[in-house]
Amino acid sequence: MDLKGKTALITGGGAGLGVAITERFIKDGAKVCISGRRREKLEQTASNLPKGSVLTCQGDVSKEADVKKMVEKTLEFNGKIDVLVNNAAHDEKGSITDLKPDDWRLVIDIDLTGPFLMMHEVLPLMVKAKKGSIINIASLGGMRCLPICPAYCTAKAGLIMLTQQAALDYGKYNIRVNAVCPGGIDTVLLDEMIIPLSEKLGTDKQGALDYFSKDVPLGRVSKPEEITGICSYLASDESSFMTGSALLIDGGSAVVDVSGAAVKNAGL
Repeated sequence: MDLKGKTALITGGGAGLGVAITERFIKDGAKVCISGRRREKLEQTASNLPKGSVLTCQGDVSKEADVKKMVEKTLEFNGKIDVLVNNAAHDEKGSITDLKPDDWRLVIDIDLTGPFLMMHEVLPLMVKAKKGSIINIASLGGMRCLPICPAYCTAKAGLIMLTQQAALDYGKYNIRVNAVCPGGIDTVLLDEMIIPLSEKLGTDKQGALDYFSKDVPLGRVSKPEEITGICSYLASDESSFMTGSALLIDGGSAVVDVSGAAVKNAGL
């Protein structure tokens, strides 16, 4: 995709999928500001990228002051924001009765309120420019229940609806808003489920991944790099007539009844 001349702000850009999206956007010609809560992760990511192509900004998307700082830093960096990627995410496992209310609030604050706050700050800039693309990283879990993930699935379902609402309200300004809904991705977020599963099965991480993926039609989880192409497409002008979509990239999981069956069978 051709992203030359575009400036992107990517939350959660210091780890996992955020790193892969950042690398892809820069490869395709964009300048990128990455934000995250851990400064060392951001700096490590930036150190591996071409000088002048990336700016780091430490911050928490659930805090209004931090969100304003992220936007201001990006504008100082390259004068505009063409693309916003709401990628920052958090999960806390537990049934509804086991999950602590504070853990519920933390997931909702980061996974749903965070994207709202980011859009609240960025949309006026895009309205003024009469163009823009917002990419919300939702999840397969926003379309179907996953075991012991009530806060995460609820937040991601809300993010899909927020995507559609923004697409409806801001299309008249030539602003496009879409959601990408991955299945399992081999990142730290998945490790939070896979490591307990490996211990339960008495196997290593790969053995647990194989077990977790045995009912997925493609038979595996994705690599972060396999999600970046659709993100670059949505950021580019090639997707100029696309808005309000929720795009599944899940190895076929949604077409079969695999809503955590492997994990349930392991007793987790």
